[in-house]
Amino acid sequence: MTPEEARSRFSAARVARLATVSAAGVPHLVPVTFAVRGDTVVFAVDHKPKSTTALRRLANIEANPAVCFLADGYDEDWSRLWWARADGTARALPPGAEPVSWLVAKYAQYAARPPEHAVVVTDVHRWSGWTGS
Repeated sequence: MTPEEARSRFSAARVARLATVSAAGVPHLVPVTFAVRGDTVVFAVDHKPKSTTALRRLANIEANPAVCFLADGYDEDWSRLWWARADGTARALPPGAEPVSWLVAKYAQYAARPPEHAVVVTDVHRWSGWTGS
């Protein structure tokens, strides 16, 4: 899969998995909703139930900004399997930062209640992927 196809498939996905690593080297993996513009991926801490908004993913990004996202498509016909990966450097922005509008444009759930907490922007330096056909 070319980097362009990986970006296209990734961008169209509804959910991705975000991998971060703590300062102590402990990996952390969570699903995220996201939006893409060019080589930038954005996600935010939103209103979905959480025990706190001081999330491990944010602490990990502060300690080590290298992140990886993975989106995939599964099908019982394994020739239709695919995955797309975005590797980059993340940084947190204050609540209400402009990229929240990207999420509002992609997810109807955010139209009535846009994310009100931290916004994370990732500058992607590598798009990669695989497809079964």
